[in-house]
Amino acid sequence: MAASSAGILMYRGSGSSLEVLLVHPGGPFWRNKDDGAWSIPKGEIEPGENPEDVARREFLEELGSPLAGPLQPLGEIRQRGGKRVHAFAIKGDLDLASVKSNTFEMEWPPRSGRRQKFPEIDRAGWFALPAARVKILQGQRPLLDRLEKLV
Repeated sequence: MAASSAGILMYRGSGSSLEVLLVHPGGPFWRNKDDGAWSIPKGEIEPGENPEDVARREFLEELGSPLAGPLQPLGEIRQRGGKRVHAFAIKGDLDLASVKSNTFEMEWPPRSGRRQKFPEIDRAGWFALPAARVKILQGQRPLLDRLEKLV
C-alpha cells in the first residue's frame, strides 16, 4: 500500500497577485535540483492519525511556525511514485526569515559510515502561480489549480 501524506498550501493575495508558499527539500539528493523539485510542506500520516492534524504538525516541523485558523480541504492527489497527499489551504503570510526546519540524519556519502544531519527543508519561498507551476513537483500541480478555483 502506498504511503499517505498530509500538507498545507499557504497562500496570500488574490486574483493575479495570488502567491503560494513552497518548500525545497533538504539533503544531498535535492541540492542541485530546482524546477520541479519544490513541494507543499507535508509529512507522512501514521495509522490512526487525522490528516488535518498531520498537516498542521508538518507545517510546524518544516517551517517552525504553528498555524492558527481553519484549513480548507483541497482534496487528495497521487504523486508519481504512488504516494497519496491530502492537502489543505490556508490564507496567511509567513516571514521567510523566520523559517526554521527540523533535521534528519542519514549516512552520507553512501557507504562511508559517516552520519550527517540535514534540514528537512533547506529553503522556502513565495511564488506567483505561474512560477509555482514550474517549481512544484509535477504530481502536486493540480493543487495549484484547485487553490485558484477556491480563491
